[in-house]
Amino acid sequence: MRITDFYKYEKKTSPKISMITTYDYCGALIAEKTDVDCVLVGDSLAMTVYGFNSTIYADEKMMRCHTAAVKRGIKSKLIISDMPFLSFRKGEAKAVETAGKLVKAGADAVKLEGVLGHEKAIEKITGSGIPVMGHLGLTPQYIKKIGKYSIQGKDEKKAGEISKQAKTLENLGCFSLVLECVPPLLAAEITASLEIPVIGIGSGPHTDGQVLVFHDIIGLYPNSPSFAKKYANAFSVMEKAINDFNEEVKKGIFPKEKYENNKEARAMGHRKKKI
Repeated sequence: MRITDFYKYEKKTSPKISMITTYDYCGALIAEKTDVDCVLVGDSLAMTVYGFNSTIYADEKMMRCHTAAVKRGIKSKLIISDMPFLSFRKGEAKAVETAGKLVKAGADAVKLEGVLGHEKAIEKITGSGIPVMGHLGLTPQYIKKIGKYSIQGKDEKKAGEISKQAKTLENLGCFSLVLECVPPLLAAEITASLEIPVIGIGSGPHTDGQVLVFHDIIGLYPNSPSFAKKYANAFSVMEKAINDFNEEVKKGIFPKEKYENNKEARAMGHRKKKI
């Protein structure tokens, strides 16, 4: 799926959009082999990969590094990279510069959270030829302000604000919108009100697509968000594999000759046989 496919998206007839968040070369290689439509290099890597307690610790260098790693594994899919915390709040020039660095690292588009206060930055980025994906509802970069990770837009006033902001993002030229953790009815209303595709996460089934984190999908962590379906249990599989390795090392089972892959070691084995 390319950017042009988003612009041509028909809400009534086009298939729903699938997007996964991944952060490294290995994950990208796996994603490339799948039928998933597009890949997001999310600032959630600060939590998922580095163990921080929020996404605000994902800086520009970190996002560029991981975007480049994903690009080396992805050849045929759209790559979107998150604009890091505050990078689009330091003026329009800084916003365009950061977006440009992410594109040079391998991104086809960038995603940024919220809209109020950085409308001009969005216009400058899109005007510079870089597609922008919006992000409303639960915006993790604002965790210090909102206080906790929870459903947004539950009351009529907040729901109205999110709806208005969604329309603003569309008018500013965003090619798509991520809607995170809002009530399903609100998500359905916003999706129907916009021409651009809306991709949901924890926002019910009525959006134009869904996004989940790679690690949650494959069950790489014991605990995942309640809205994230675990399609495999990679944590247990990997745990068992490592314990099996440990046991074979302790018992002297590993490595057998076929795993040595060492000409000198094999030659020494042959000499011992002759002796």
